[in-house]
Amino acid sequence: MATANEQIRVSDRVKRALDRRRREGESYNDVLERVLEERTEGNFYDGFGILSDETADWIRENREEAKTKRKQRMGQVTNEDT
Repeated sequence: MATANEQIRVSDRVKRALDRRRREGESYNDVLERVLEERTEGNFYDGFGILSDETADWIRENREEAKTKRKQRMGQVTNEDT
């Protein structure tokens, strides 16, 4: 195990979250390394198929609607500037 050469401050909330993830015999550094590795080494396909068809369709429709509204607002702003 490496010797600590730096200290970082964390809030009580973050410390509690680390404590919950901490396995027996793990240092806080061990927990952080493990959690950071889990976050950065995700599989490209993780999450695919997690939404129902209905939810995915709803998201697509609302995204398109929001895109259209955004373009309309940008057109209004552009017209007001001229």
